[in-house]
Amino acid sequence: MKVDKRKSAVKESGWLLFFYSAPSKPVSNRMKIWRKLIGAGAVQMKGAVYILPFSDDNYEFFQWLVSEVAGMKGDAAFVRIEKMDSMKDEEIIALFNRQREESYKIIGKAVEDIERRLNSIRKGANARNIKGLSGQFNKLLKEFDEIKRIDFFSSREGGALSGRMKHVQTEIKDLSGVETEKGSPATVIRKAVDDYQGKVWITRKRPFIDRMASAWLIKRFIDKNAAFDFVDEKDQETIGKGHVTFDIRGGEFTHVGDMCTFEVLVRVFGLKDKALKKIAEIVHDLDMKDEKYNSAEAKGLEDILSGIRKTAKDDMEALERGMVVFEMLYISKT
Repeated sequence: MKVDKRKSAVKESGWLLFFYSAPSKPVSNRMKIWRKLIGAGAVQMKGAVYILPFSDDNYEFFQWLVSEVAGMKGDAAFVRIEKMDSMKDEEIIALFNRQREESYKIIGKAVEDIERRLNSIRKGANARNIKGLSGQFNKLLKEFDEIKRIDFFSSREGGALSGRMKHVQTEIKDLSGVETEKGSPATVIRKAVDDYQGKVWITRKRPFIDRMASAWLIKRFIDKNAAFDFVDEKDQETIGKGHVTFDIRGGEFTHVGDMCTFEVLVRVFGLKDKALKKIAEIVHDLDMKDEKYNSAEAKGLEDILSGIRKTAKDDMEALERGMVVFEMLYISKT
């Protein structure tokens, strides 16, 4: 039978409970104690009672904290216990994991942003900002390491994020050698709408902003009878003839220079429409993350599309619901 080492460790060493009260003024003193407790990974139970799993480091930390509270003319104490009568160890561990997971989610959202920007570079976007992207990632890596240090029970969110961080780190290293000539104009070859009728349009799985917007554009202005399907990027060589690929590395329609796929489609097919121009600016800001147009509507649209992505039962439903959002956006601007 497999033994959960985390629970066994708790049973062997127990918990540390910390109690304190400090003068209400100055408020900065109370905040200072609170920040130190949170920074150490302590979970607040009730009132001014905090808990940490027992370890020599945590024991020493509480010793110093008692002295610090006393220096503020407050009272503090801590005690080591084997277990709590009112809660099972598993329930306490869940509290710790929940607190860590909330912190991991914040970093995960920032990592997702970097992943999108790296994907844009892989598809041909200008790579001159890779150095800045690397700096941003290194800051996130330090924040991640700080949370991991107090992830006492190895939460699942932390394990999953760790894998993503390693992947992004490798991607940045690989793309650091990609050089794009600064200032070189992005060129596209014009194509006729009549040559792209009744096609199956293939894109990557888990559609998001650029793919949702591009699919809407295709169905609305290019191929009214278009059908859509999805493929893993590594499997694109298996795509049959007669299918059209978009927003996928090496695809027929994808990023060119600093243009996202939506912008490329607009230019390739010579679509002239003021509302499309405005939507293209919003999609660019969300997909390329370079704040080229500083669109005020971008953030709200991203939140809506994120909600669709999280609640859709599959990729096709996500794509179709996203296309409806872009149709409404277009109508609002015409």
